[in-house]
Amino acid sequence: MAETNTLASIRKWIVEHKLRSVGCLWLSGIAGSIAYNWSQPNMKTSVKIIHARLHAQALTLAALAGAAVVEYYDHKSGIKADRCPNT
Repeated sequence: MAETNTLASIRKWIVEHKLRSVGCLWLSGIAGSIAYNWSQPNMKTSVKIIHARLHAQALTLAALAGAAVVEYYDHKSGIKADRCPNT
C-alpha cells in the first residue's frame, strides 16, 4: 500500500514537472554514459565524449516522446481539463 502511494506521488511529480524530469534523465544519462565509456581503455577521449553525448541525446528523445504521450493521455482523458479549468 505504501508502495502505491510512493509511485502515485512520483507519477504526480513527473506529470507536473515534465521538462525538469527530462533534464534530470538527460543529466543522469550523460553521467552514466561517461562513466561507462571511461572504462573502455582503447578509445580516444574525444570519441568517449561523443558517444556519451549521443547516448544522452537518444535517451532525451525517448523521454520527450514519453512526456508527449503522457500529455496526450492527460488531454484525452480530461485529467488536464480538471486540473486547469477554463475561466
